[in-house]
Amino acid sequence: MESPNLSYIDQLSGGDLEFKTKIINIIKSEFPLEKDEYYNNVRYNKLEKVAENVHKLKHKISILGLEKSYTIAETYEEEIRNNDMSREQEFNGILDTITDYLNKI
Repeated sequence: MESPNLSYIDQLSGGDLEFKTKIINIIKSEFPLEKDEYYNNVRYNKLEKVAENVHKLKHKISILGLEKSYTIAETYEEEIRNNDMSREQEFNGILDTITDYLNKI
């Protein structure tokens, strides 16, 4: 599995450490909330909400440089809209990878 990175954030910040830190802190505060909401909606089988959660989480996946994972999330979101949750474990693994990474930076 690919590893999250700060390449996009570095590029976006253009060397402005304060801006970079601000973006990282926003991601670190928003991601756990969005992830918890996703898991809660999965638990209660609210598929429309699950698809919305995946859509929001895709942006964090992209910002953290996870191109393959973004593609998986895109596919998963579409499949959820068709009542197919077969990629759930794969997507959950992506969320775990991001969580581990965010806890280290």
